[in-house]
Amino acid sequence: MTNDSAIMLRRNFKHTVRNPVTLFNAILLPVVMMLMFVYVFGDAFSVGGAYVDYATPGMLMMTLAYGLSATAVSVNSDMTKGIINRFKVMDVSRGAVLTGHVVSTVVRTIVALTVITGVAFLMGFSPSASFPQWLALIGVLLLTSIAVAWLTVALGLAAKSAESAGFTTVPLIMLPFFSSAIVPADKMGPGVREFAEYQPFTPIIESVRGFFNGTPSTGHTIAAIAWSVGIAVVGYLWARKKFTKRA
Repeated sequence: MTNDSAIMLRRNFKHTVRNPVTLFNAILLPVVMMLMFVYVFGDAFSVGGAYVDYATPGMLMMTLAYGLSATAVSVNSDMTKGIINRFKVMDVSRGAVLTGHVVSTVVRTIVALTVITGVAFLMGFSPSASFPQWLALIGVLLLTSIAVAWLTVALGLAAKSAESAGFTTVPLIMLPFFSSAIVPADKMGPGVREFAEYQPFTPIIESVRGFFNGTPSTGHTIAAIAWSVGIAVVGYLWARKKFTKRA
């Protein structure tokens, strides 16, 4: 099982490296968005401090979401183009196929998050987090990445075609825009404000922001972990059910 998962990870990683669109969406597009929001729109937002310090946690969440469409498309392609049948002939563990997609998504996300954090520092980002707080926020981001990776795999399996699989991740990509990623939720209009406050990405962003500021919020962190675990469980069970049904 472990060896099969490693093979699937290597295969998916090679596909990612060879696909410029995936690399652009996962790594370069978040950098462009970071530059645009901080340098073009940053002065328009009143956040009580340097906008780059406020925006970085939100940009990390956007970065986490931007590369998901490639995972959904890849998973669906494996199912619809007969590749899974080839793996069955090769006696590759069926669980390793799903695990390989999840792990490759997480690895790609870690690389993208590292890049965007580096860009943030070049733009003047100055966090106050201690070493334990850095470890905590990395843990929150890693857990979130695993959770959305499983959900994305499930969405890819549920889609009827590779084209529609890409569209299934649009809500996940758009959610950060309707959260506290760009501006505080309390500055939004009625309706949007309530949605932003109670959707899953806002407590995750606020948890990471609190750790960066050196003032961690226990409530936001507990909510972030609860949301991530819940999404991971739903995604995993849904993915296994769809995979068993279709493979």
